[in-house]
Amino acid sequence: MLTLLRISGFALIDEVELPLSSGMTVITGETGAGKSILVEALGLLRGGRASADLIRTGRDEAQVEAMFELPAALQERLETDGRSAAEGLLVRRLVARNGRGRVHLGGGLATVSDLAAAIGPIVDITSQHDQQSLMDPDSQLSILDAFAGVTTVETLAAWQALTAAEAELATFDADARTRAEREDLLRFQLSELAEAKLEPGEDEALKAERERVKSAEKFMAACTRGEETLYSGDRAVAAQMAQVARELEPLAALDPKLGPLVERLREAQALADDVGRELGRYGGGVRFDPQKLSEIEERLFLIQRLVRKHGGALETAIQRRDQIAHELEALGSFEDGVATRRQAVLAARERMASLAAALSDRRRKAARTLGKKIEQTLHELGLAHARLPVAVEDREDLGPKGKDRVKFLFAANPGEEPRPLARIASGGELSRVMLAVKQALAGADQALVSVFDEVDTGVGGGTAEVIGRKLKAIAAERQVLAVTHLPQIAAFADHHVRVVKEATKGRTTVRIEVLDDAGRTAELARMLGGARPSREATAHADEMRRRARV
Repeated sequence: MLTLLRISGFALIDEVELPLSSGMTVITGETGAGKSILVEALGLLRGGRASADLIRTGRDEAQVEAMFELPAALQERLETDGRSAAEGLLVRRLVARNGRGRVHLGGGLATVSDLAAAIGPIVDITSQHDQQSLMDPDSQLSILDAFAGVTTVETLAAWQALTAAEAELATFDADARTRAEREDLLRFQLSELAEAKLEPGEDEALKAERERVKSAEKFMAACTRGEETLYSGDRAVAAQMAQVARELEPLAALDPKLGPLVERLREAQALADDVGRELGRYGGGVRFDPQKLSEIEERLFLIQRLVRKHGGALETAIQRRDQIAHELEALGSFEDGVATRRQAVLAARERMASLAAALSDRRRKAARTLGKKIEQTLHELGLAHARLPVAVEDREDLGPKGKDRVKFLFAANPGEEPRPLARIASGGELSRVMLAVKQALAGADQALVSVFDEVDTGVGGGTAEVIGRKLKAIAAERQVLAVTHLPQIAAFADHHVRVVKEATKGRTTVRIEVLDDAGRTAELARMLGGARPSREATAHADEMRRRARV
């Protein structure tokens, strides 16, 4: 159960600390006093949407804290996730004006999603908005699923697999003419790239060769001069070295130290002869070739054109050639691809249909029991002849939740044909239907705390007393917090909280009073007779409390 709720800087509240106990707690107060602020605060702890508008004027942040006492199984599950819950689960949510809110869950930082996953299932809030959503077919389907204890996780996964298979088939099975045009284009591009026989690094090699051809005259002149200087000229280096060697040879016989020098000189002469002759041969083969230069320029132009069309780099164009070949191969096996994908769609649809059929069987069985349970509670709530059959109909198409459409039908009086709840139920009837639904689901959900925010709209008198008894019955199974304006309901509470709005020095503040026995009687008398209740109203309040204890 929820044992403590602390609120600060929230809406009209400065600081409030509210201890709570098991059983049924009612929250009352004057119209507009701010009773629903407590419900809004609990909504934040369930992972509800936060807004800076919730922060009290003059404060930089609002904070809501709660302490929960958990059953052992839930406590163990949270502790397995690394949350501290041995002495109770502490939950804190801070909403900051600068948008940097924080969440603490079980002694550690958490996300709003973590909060919704941990607290959402254990705190169930029913408001007038829920009464409106009760008329929505999707909400009615969710109610039936909760009652039947079914989940649609597997069905959702199967539906996603089916839609993915259908999308892939649709993409693959494009218009035949478009496919043919694509194939023609790819064949042209592949032919162009294949005929070019591109090689990695070829463009840089061709650019270097082009510069050599353009510089043929420089090559020829340099080689000729080198050949003459080293080998064939009148004063060739090789000849002069030979002369020096001849002069030193006789002297080397007299001084052995000159021998190695003569040897090295002969080697240098031979090297100069060799280089000179090579330069002569190289220079003799160099010619400026305009045709060769033209061929190189044409090849470079072709490469540059293909590179521009296919990626901006030679290596990319080569890769594109291989990709096109692979794509053409895939197009060539199109029929096999279509058959494979059609088979995948068929298999996914069969699985989806099988899961949807099994889900539908469980829903139809549960629908009869749910309808009877709701009708029984409606009879106890003063609608003696009400009928609420739960209809499960086939949808035209499969969906993520199967093939079913659920309709809550309703007839308040005998002889009337049940029609959709949304069309005929009054506000008071909706309040009672919602309470009946909640009682039917009491054993099917995980909620530890049920919060009812003015769900008694449109009822009064004897019916309100029956609603009070129903809330009391629910409180025997779980903690109940009920915001109400009806004394007939408040009389059944185990605990009573009053919300008071007051203005001091031009500042409006909401405070919370936990009422003692005398305070409870006084509050019921106020609800019966106004701000200054008569002795008769006080006596009536005492009688209502006495009757509620019977």
